Amino acid sequence: MATVNATAAVPSLTVVKPTTATTSRLTASAKPATAPIPRLTIKSSLKQLATAVVATAAGAMLAGNAMAFDVKLGSDDGGLVFQPSTFTVPSGEKIVFINNAGFPHNVVFDEDDVPPGVDVSKISMSDEDYLNGPGETYAVTLTVKGTYGFYCAPHQGAGMAGKVTVN
Repeated sequence: MATVNATAAVPSLTVVKPTTATTSRLTASAKPATAPIPRLTIKSSLKQLATAVVATAAGAMLAGNAMAFDVKLGSDDGGLVFQPSTFTVPSGEKIVFINNAGFPHNVVFDEDDVPPGVDVSKISMSDEDYLNGPGETYAVTLTVKGTYGFYCAPHQGAGMAGKVTVN
């Protein structure tokens, strides 16, 4: 925590009157003020600063529509699922699939379960591509409104599938 202290002393002027009639000079002396001057103290913690920075960054991201929706491939306990498996995003929002557990995984959009006119080869991973390590990602941005079904090819038989609605 940072603390800033500022103190200032203001001199005062005292005029001394002559004590006898023959003295014609006045004497002045400077002495420090006797009343204490209030101190200015500024206290700030790194936690408060970090909170302000995060709030500013979040506001900038919202203003710039730079948000992304994250989906885990494999649950934390190793289950062969997408988490979440059903979700909604606005048109144009990036969806980031993050390899979590139970890999290898991939993301394939079902050609029979996408809006008309959508080419699944442009939004799906190829059959040969896999996310093999933790933290590896695949990102896609969907712009055509509607519902999209997707699955993980190696684990489709185990029920690893999901749906996204684009508004």
